[in-house]
Amino acid sequence: MHTLYRLTPLALAALAATAFAQQPAPSDGADMQALIAQLEQLKANYAQEVRRLRELDMQVQAMQARLSGPAGPGATPAAPLAPAAASAVPPSSEGYASSAAEAQQAKQEARRSVDDVKQQQAALFSRRFTIENGLTYARYDRKQLTLNGFLALDAIFLGNIAIENVESDSLTYNLAARWGVSPNLTLNMDVPYLARRTVYQKGGAGGAAAAIAQEETNGSGIGDVSLSANYRLFSERGWRPETVLTGGVTAPTGRAPYGLDWKVIERDDDDYIRFAVPQEQPTGNGVWQANLGVSMVKTADPAILFANAGYIHSFPRGFSDIDSNPDTVNPGDVKLGGSVYFGAGVAFAFNERTSLSISFSDKISTRASTRFKGGEWVKVIGSDANAASLNLGVTYALNQHTTLVTLLGIGLTPDAPDFTLAFKVPYML
Repeated sequence: MHTLYRLTPLALAALAATAFAQQPAPSDGADMQALIAQLEQLKANYAQEVRRLRELDMQVQAMQARLSGPAGPGATPAAPLAPAAASAVPPSSEGYASSAAEAQQAKQEARRSVDDVKQQQAALFSRRFTIENGLTYARYDRKQLTLNGFLALDAIFLGNIAIENVESDSLTYNLAARWGVSPNLTLNMDVPYLARRTVYQKGGAGGAAAAIAQEETNGSGIGDVSLSANYRLFSERGWRPETVLTGGVTAPTGRAPYGLDWKVIERDDDDYIRFAVPQEQPTGNGVWQANLGVSMVKTADPAILFANAGYIHSFPRGFSDIDSNPDTVNPGDVKLGGSVYFGAGVAFAFNERTSLSISFSDKISTRASTRFKGGEWVKVIGSDANAASLNLGVTYALNQHTTLVTLLGIGLTPDAPDFTLAFKVPYML
């Protein structure tokens, strides 16, 4: 059993007096500054000893609680604390643990905000099972100017000018399950349900540049379900961050954006379709995808550093109609371009319940390709994208098992949503 000593304010004063007594009478300002520095050093040592006393006290009381548990026949009663240790133990009202259970709970609460950040950035391997409910709202607004004609005398445009505007609002509910198979492996399943509303606006209706045609379409249904696994390659130790490898597959369970029925809004005199929109919005991308990534988390109290990177591969898939013309049906294959994603950020644990995070994320996608039946692959111009966003998040532990996560994403590039607002409530067993 360790012998504990307590530095009382009276003892601190005696030490300070001794320090003054050992010094010659101050003759100038330099001697006074030296004495003040010694006093500040003694105060710092006293604060460090007080923290050490609290740690030793929690260990002693936890051990005493185990030894004084339910005694069976022939059990040896627990030995009382040494007098020095007993005099150093303050009452429980000062924040000390009075039992082994309270000591363990205090240890868990001290890392709760760190665990919540790890749960969102990589995986939390210490939990056996987690159910997460999430709700995300995204706003997308994009304008495009279309010129159909030619420029005369390098100054006068002759032809039709059309302004196209697409405004989209989507609400996604995501039900996720995380299962901790082992201390280094978790399995995940995400099932989204989407509701989308899109408004199409096109200028130049009826051949007049000032006229605008508008149409609204909606769509809802289950999205693309994904299955993934997280494997911890390295635990956090010293300078080395916790490193997690992630692999997964996404199934095209949602409504594909190919082969949809179209609604014709306007035709010209030659029966050419000037404005057409899909009758129902898609809820998925229509193809199988596989992803492989790595994420790292490093704690540097009170900060938590995290980063991730990965690659998404899309597999080609055939459809009964891939033509955007509502009057024709052309079967063929679609191959979406590969995507590289990466991000990094930092979180600050304000206390055992709350943490604030700020991060940057980006996803760069190459051009998609289409191939009509019996034809060659042709790249789709304008299908490449660079979606970057700045993310601000707050996590708050509601109780021992439930956490509230809020996230605001601000689009930094035209391909990213204008903003996203997400709420997640993981329930950990």
